[in-house]
Amino acid sequence: MANEIDLAELAESPMPQDNGAPRSAQDLEAVYDIPVTVSAVLGKSTMQVSQLLKLGRGAVVELDRKLGEAIDIYVNNRLIARGEVVMVDDNRLGVTMTEIIKSERGF
Repeated sequence: MANEIDLAELAESPMPQDNGAPRSAQDLEAVYDIPVTVSAVLGKSTMQVSQLLKLGRGAVVELDRKLGEAIDIYVNNRLIARGEVVMVDDNRLGVTMTEIIKSERGF
């Protein structure tokens, strides 16, 4: 897609400042300790409250994604990437970013 870039391209490209000069990682140190919320969305479903109340243990909610399809990764409720679910250790899940979504405002 035209609005996507790959991770290698992002890592190699300098981050422009307002005056067009590239930013270094050191210029961004002031924001390194700001907490953000990262969410990995496997899929979504819409249902009526009456259907929701009927759900019980073992109920299956069908999502709008197919098996193997990329999941959406959000930071502070803004879509920033797509990725795949991976196994971390023996009993934990993680996400591998496979593509970065280029922001209209820039990085």
